[in-house]
Amino acid sequence: MSVDTALRPPRHRRSERTVLDIVVPVHNEEVDLEPSVRRLHEHLSGQFPYAFRITIADNASTDATPLIAARLAAELPDVTALRLAEKGRGRALREAWSTSDAHVLAYCDVDLSTDLAALLPLVAPLISGHSDLAIGTRLARTSRVVRGAKREFISRSYNLLLRGTLGAGFSDAQCGFKAIRADVAQRLLPLVEDAGWFFDTELLVLAERSGLRIHEVPVDWVDDPDSRVDIVATAVADLKGIARVGRALATGRLPLAELRGQLGRNPDPVPGVPTGLPGQLVRFAAIGVASTLAYALLFLLLREPVGAYAANLIALVVTAIGNTAANRRLTFGVRGSTGAATHQLQGLIVFALGLALTSGALAALHTWVPAASQAVELLVLIVANALSTLLRFVAYRSWIFRKPSARPAEPARQEISA
Repeated sequence: MSVDTALRPPRHRRSERTVLDIVVPVHNEEVDLEPSVRRLHEHLSGQFPYAFRITIADNASTDATPLIAARLAAELPDVTALRLAEKGRGRALREAWSTSDAHVLAYCDVDLSTDLAALLPLVAPLISGHSDLAIGTRLARTSRVVRGAKREFISRSYNLLLRGTLGAGFSDAQCGFKAIRADVAQRLLPLVEDAGWFFDTELLVLAERSGLRIHEVPVDWVDDPDSRVDIVATAVADLKGIARVGRALATGRLPLAELRGQLGRNPDPVPGVPTGLPGQLVRFAAIGVASTLAYALLFLLLREPVGAYAANLIALVVTAIGNTAANRRLTFGVRGSTGAATHQLQGLIVFALGLALTSGALAALHTWVPAASQAVELLVLIVANALSTLLRFVAYRSWIFRKPSARPAEPARQEISA
């Protein structure tokens, strides 16, 4: 049977191995669980052409959720219920996926915010062997998303932070609509430490660093106004997770080379071409120190002839151009003249933000301490320049010198046995 076969209800022969196991992790969802699972089961029964299973993974619910899950499992074919004594979405997914016999493992949020029409496009490249993981993305140009400005800002900020700190190339880490091949999950799950909301972000970073192919599907998504996610607690946990994974990558604690050799589709990095975050940070820091010293020297030389504001402007322009050129070649391994002018223009945009930051700091100093000495001026500007340097690194890595992501692949038309 091919992936593009006309859609029809699956033939549920008990001797068949389940092709798709889609997990619905729940905690105190007695209101939404039954209508959502029935809707999901109806969709899969009528629109999914392979043998499937729906696993309700209840993690420590204290309401009627376990009873409803057990009743649905008894009533609906191909629905099972899993009960965990400890709370944690990541813990529920790890347990359900680790014990599943399906070829492809997936999950969706119980609110079904994502249009189920995207389910087959999500898992088809994994069934065919074309890709290793798949994610729904709400940030593609063709996605249709209905949600408030607050959640939109948080989502985009989080994904930008992942790009700047962990070098993530995937576009949407938080969409509750993901899938993974079972053989890949078997190797990666033991290495994922988080048991909460950061679980799938950590899994994706590990997969990407191992050279695996991540397929992205634009989705239609409608925000659940009754969502009970604690945004502040989740944000703090995510920041801790980013720091932990960053340390693991920097210290080489994760067996990326072994995973890349066993699972990866991409060749090892070319010697001498910087690709990893730790090496980039070292080179960027060295260039930053040199730029800061050059900036301080130029500012001191020009302070008397042209004044503090003009000296700050000239010193920033000169060091910004030099900084962009040096990081382009040494930190991010971009060689040749192609795109150099665009990179410098983008660098000057970031420079303008740095200028606003440093000029604002200088203006604030003169407002609060009108008689501040040159030494105090220089100290304030160096601190402000350090902050603008951090901004510059994030912009370099996530925007200016970011490697273009491959376009989402079309589902491969290969034959599989259901």
